[in-house]
Amino acid sequence: MPAPSVEPFSDAHLDVAGELLAARHLRHRRVEPLLSARYEDPATARAEVERVWRIEGASGTIARREEHVVGYLIGAPRPNPVWGENVWIEAAGHAVEVAEDVRDLYAVAAAAWVEEGRSQHYVLVPASERVLLDAWWRLSFGQQHAHGIREVPDSADVRVPDGFEIRGPREEEVEQLIDVDLALPDHQQRSPVFSSLAVWSREESREEWLKTLADQEETILIGARDGRPVAGWAYVPAERSSETRNLLGPDHAAFLGFASTLPEFRGSGIGVALTEAGFAWAAQAGYEVMITDWRVTNLLSSRFWPRRGFRPAFLRLYRSIP
Repeated sequence: MPAPSVEPFSDAHLDVAGELLAARHLRHRRVEPLLSARYEDPATARAEVERVWRIEGASGTIARREEHVVGYLIGAPRPNPVWGENVWIEAAGHAVEVAEDVRDLYAVAAAAWVEEGRSQHYVLVPASERVLLDAWWRLSFGQQHAHGIREVPDSADVRVPDGFEIRGPREEEVEQLIDVDLALPDHQQRSPVFSSLAVWSREESREEWLKTLADQEETILIGARDGRPVAGWAYVPAERSSETRNLLGPDHAAFLGFASTLPEFRGSGIGVALTEAGFAWAAQAGYEVMITDWRVTNLLSSRFWPRRGFRPAFLRLYRSIP
């Protein structure tokens, strides 16, 4: 098959891009039916493409073969400096009929991005699209992050380890909650994750905990040993998180957005108990789906969450260009 011709993306391509995205999402849902069916509708998919196209600084490409548009790619920078001089290709930012064509689309788009000095590239890809993933891997992208999904069980067997309890957080133990909060970014900065995310200060964590406890907008489960908080799991509706909206977020899903255990209590069983307690809470609250995410280079979380039944639905890939 000959390589496609590639040209800049424009408003005139929104309709066909919506059709391509809807077709990709339909394939994805055949493998992962818990994802929202809404984006199988080309009009709804088109709105998602337009959303990423309207992000400030967005640019992209389309691929043609015999005058027929067979793929598109859109990337846009994120202002947060933690991502470096970056471009993000969101879940709605690419779809192709032939996986190999994404390499041609990226080749043209990336030339402009690198010329602008944007050398940190991120892309979200359906985990079920193995041939598409292979095309990205052959562009020197590697796995960085996984977005997992699973059904909420009708019943959960919550077995709390001896000496532990599961309960809500208390304002008078904020200093101990800070220890739990900071244990996760501390772990993420170590090998083999080497996260560049800045670790919060105790003052920043204290302020966030006091706000969270006052707002009561999150469901937080604390694992405590002898009254001391040693682990914490936090849940919110999926639509509250900017990272789990749209294609990544199933309808009416609960999002496990934070989970952290003090190092000396990892492997004690309290994390498993908190996860099962979270399933029980979600079932009682009427949720049928739960999602979470993890760094694939985090050896603990990348093994723990799949063992709890979470299936990768999307993978975030990353490429740094010297």
